[in-house]
Amino acid sequence: MSTFKNEQNKESFRDSIATIDKEGKRAWVFPTKPSGRLYNLRTYLSWAYLVVFFGLPFIKLNGEPLFLINVLERKFILFGMIFWPQDFFIFGLGLLTFIVFIALFTVIFGRVFCGWACPQTIFMELLFRKIEYWIEGDANYQRALKKAAWTPEKIFKKATKFVLFFALSFLIANTFLSYIIGADEVIKLATDPLAQSSGTLTSLLIFTSVFFFVYSWFREQVCLIVCPYGRMQGVLLDKETIVVAYDYIRGEPRAKFSKTATPEKGDCIDCGLCVKVCPTGIDIRNGTQLECVNCTACIDACDQMMDSVKRPLGLIRFDSERGIAEKKRLGFTTRMKAYSVVLLFLISLEVFLLSTRADYDATVLRAKGMLYQQQPNNQISNLYTIKLVNKTRDSMPVDLKIENMDARIEVIGKSLGVKKEDISQGEFFVYLNKADIKSRKTKLVIGVYTHNKKIKTLKTNFLGPVNN
Repeated sequence: MSTFKNEQNKESFRDSIATIDKEGKRAWVFPTKPSGRLYNLRTYLSWAYLVVFFGLPFIKLNGEPLFLINVLERKFILFGMIFWPQDFFIFGLGLLTFIVFIALFTVIFGRVFCGWACPQTIFMELLFRKIEYWIEGDANYQRALKKAAWTPEKIFKKATKFVLFFALSFLIANTFLSYIIGADEVIKLATDPLAQSSGTLTSLLIFTSVFFFVYSWFREQVCLIVCPYGRMQGVLLDKETIVVAYDYIRGEPRAKFSKTATPEKGDCIDCGLCVKVCPTGIDIRNGTQLECVNCTACIDACDQMMDSVKRPLGLIRFDSERGIAEKKRLGFTTRMKAYSVVLLFLISLEVFLLSTRADYDATVLRAKGMLYQQQPNNQISNLYTIKLVNKTRDSMPVDLKIENMDARIEVIGKSLGVKKEDISQGEFFVYLNKADIKSRKTKLVIGVYTHNKKIKTLKTNFLGPVNN
């Protein structure tokens, strides 16, 4: 019976969430400011990330942004290459490839992306949280400030923090908008009269308020409740996956620090530092949990404590469940091989589609509801509609030629052409001699030329009377 109770106690942490108290209310997390080798490395990577994030919208190639996702105009630019709705299958395949990559990455390295590269974590832990530490102090000072009465000092600190949070949220919202409509348009909106950009400004303030709400109040709940990636890891992780793990074989049974080590005691001195620095409030010693974002703050805290008590480092470390239980190194498992094969296939297909992608496109259709027209000089005409797509940064005049028959083309209205990065449409007649029409449907091969260079070959049917 006692053994059963002990097992129940070990698993009792699964009955509650660290951010919800016994009364069902929000339990605010006050993580201790982390420090250490891995935290410093994350800080350096975050500065590089922020430089890229805030600077990328201003980098241009041939007068266009290097990176743009303009959903409103259905125009996408990735590393200087323009994609239009006609290229959506390439874009969709790229997204599928990225998802498979994330799955493979998670199978091998767990949720390390969340702690080291996710924008939510980088902004929260390495930007907003640092401002909070600077203004309000470490965890104990923040708890005391929260419980304190509203004195002038508390009002000043809270007001300063929230003003900085809102200003930073406004900057992030503007940067995200730059990825959608371009940095030049954002600057233009900022300099135009308010009446001309009131709608965009309203949208911008709404997004700013969302970011402010997330980073000032919602915080870790994004990772625990909203983000689907945390749910994905439940089906992607296995015993070979590398995660932030506690070496329970070496650490248990826990005991308070004593200078006289005994075989009955583990290396864990139950100091609780790994829990205090956790931004989601969990105890990593309970094993891999949904809330863990692999930020490695617990590794730094444990290593510092182990170093101070003269015990080996790595009680909490990057390792797999099998690596800890069986002291085995990670191998290339069957599941990893399967994901790798699928990923290589998708990457190869994506590279092939990108390398064969045309800068121009054209489609031709017979005019709906019309058969053929009798013309003078024993000729028959058909009316066609042509749609032209120009994905380049130069205007494109267009000439059409019938390449498999003696025929004449007459363009209706202005000459055919399409502006840079645009779509246009035109109409034209094709004239054939009655003597050349041998069946009700005659195959036509139309060459599309620009600057005397063929860019497309189109095939269509010409309807006419049968020449008996």
